[in-house]
Amino acid sequence: MNIEYRSTAPDRDQIRDLFATTGWNRTFKASPEELIRAVANSQFVIAAYEDEKLVGFGRVVTDGVLHAMIYDMIVHPLFQGQGIGAQILNGLVKICREARIRDIQLFSAIGKRVFYEKNGFEARPVEGPGMQFKPGTNRKLGLQMESFEQQDPGHKVQQ
Repeated sequence: MNIEYRSTAPDRDQIRDLFATTGWNRTFKASPEELIRAVANSQFVIAAYEDEKLVGFGRVVTDGVLHAMIYDMIVHPLFQGQGIGAQILNGLVKICREARIRDIQLFSAIGKRVFYEKNGFEARPVEGPGMQFKPGTNRKLGLQMESFEQQDPGHKVQQ
């Protein structure tokens, strides 16, 4: 097995096919165009290939100073257990540390906690910081968000 690691985004069809192996799209319902846009909006990516076939992937979204979040750590099921995920994860962490980002977090798929702990991560305490937005609860924000969208349809922070 000869795995090649690259720091460039995979093409649309390859990321779609790899993402499909996770089952996550039953929830996200992301089109191939949306997946590639998510990848394009990441600051760092590492993709693993065997004979030009995408077999592993991970990406980082960061503010470049304080916080970085690792997303979409995926290794094709036929290639799991061969160290590919560890190489990708450790590569992303190395890039973040070299950029002197102070806080590195990740979203972990259910059942993968031991893998991440073996690679230097720890679970947040149950009473630790952090919350997640609950869809369907933004009724009171509707008017405010519509006003914001009219002012800034690109949702970009002005420098």
